[in-house]
Amino acid sequence: MIPVKISQSSLRIEMDDHTTKDAARQSELDLLEEVRSSIAIKHLAMQQRIARRYNQRHHPRSFQVKDLVLRRTEQARKPSSHGKLAANWEGPYRIIKVIGNGAYQLQTLDGYLANNPTYKSKDATQHFTI
Repeated sequence: MIPVKISQSSLRIEMDDHTTKDAARQSELDLLEEVRSSIAIKHLAMQQRIARRYNQRHHPRSFQVKDLVLRRTEQARKPSSHGKLAANWEGPYRIIKVIGNGAYQLQTLDGYLANNPTYKSKDATQHFTI
């Protein structure tokens, strides 16, 4: 405040009651825990809604022996001469053994074994049944 306002107090400053301000501030502090708990409940509800939407789109797949599948072509196996137009999938392969945890041993339709067990990811295989 400037010195003039200090020497000549206004009606607002004279009528100001600090006890009401202190009481209002104390009531705000008392309600703070309730506000925090309501925000925590809203946050939990939002996380549940997000999880529900994700789980609607996610479809876990499991395969059995003799199922036909396509294997995602890894970058190292793609021919470099094809560039970005190289195939993203190779196969079809027949599952001959379920190893576990999403791993399968594959065999070509001609009867040759694939190089190594293939681990499936969410989008790594398409499912065809015989």
